[in-house]
Amino acid sequence: MSAINISNLSKCFGEVHALNGVSFEVAQGDFFGLLGPNGAGKTTLMRVLCGLLSADTGEVAVFNRKLERWKTPPEIGVVPQDIALYDMLSAKGNLELFGKLRGLSGRELESRISRALELTGLSERASSKVKTFSGGMKRRLNLAVALLHEPKILLLDEPTVGVDPQSRASIFTLLEELHSRGTTILYTTHYMEEAERLCRNIAILDHGKLLGLGSLEQLLKLVRTPRFVRALLRSDSDEALKLDGLEMRKQGLQVDYIPRGESDLMTALGKLAGEPRVQRVEIVSPNLEQLFLELTGRELRDQ
Repeated sequence: MSAINISNLSKCFGEVHALNGVSFEVAQGDFFGLLGPNGAGKTTLMRVLCGLLSADTGEVAVFNRKLERWKTPPEIGVVPQDIALYDMLSAKGNLELFGKLRGLSGRELESRISRALELTGLSERASSKVKTFSGGMKRRLNLAVALLHEPKILLLDEPTVGVDPQSRASIFTLLEELHSRGTTILYTTHYMEEAERLCRNIAILDHGKLLGLGSLEQLLKLVRTPRFVRALLRSDSDEALKLDGLEMRKQGLQVDYIPRGESDLMTALGKLAGEPRVQRVEIVSPNLEQLFLELTGRELRDQ
């Protein structure tokens, strides 16, 4: 059964096609990654899914019910990219406010608040004002707010931006636990290693279009260069050794050699291994970042 069904979704802002005929499904119980560079259309899509924005064409259905504008389905919990908390309220005060907005009250609200604080590791700071929290703690409280009404679907828009490694690990553990309990998760991120660790299925967007869709294993089959040789130079003053017939990409001390086949791969490895200018050489297997750059390009995106 589909938790989310997106069909031919398009949205324009003037001449900019934020979404351009996007279609995919998120199965119930899936951990689904939504990837794309800045300006790809990820946040626009999330706003449509939350009911905050209407599409120009196409439809979204949540558990087979058509999505209505200005109405977030009760099955959905949202963790926005920007922190959405009141600094002068305590952690518990924020949860009470947002819980009441969700129609919760009395003992049920108290129970939900205790459970959300425990899940996010914030029980001991329940009475502390949010203005005293670190960035990672605010991110976790943002997540606690989304969990109050025990949603079946959780939408997370880059939930680990600006957090320390410990907070990121804590968020990962919590999300994996929620997923193991059956929560459907739609997760947007710029961090490829996050998607590789967490997501069962992945969609890659760019300029509002869907460029890739499937499991990590399926997507990696799209990589044009399955394996390549990476060398690390000893010094900035060292020049990379040019190898006949191999494409070379240099970034700082790192040099990538793109072979035409397995024989080129082993030949390059042998030549570079004995090169005095090279500190280290290795064969790199394809990963999601490599595919992402192949599909979306390597130019910088400022917006």
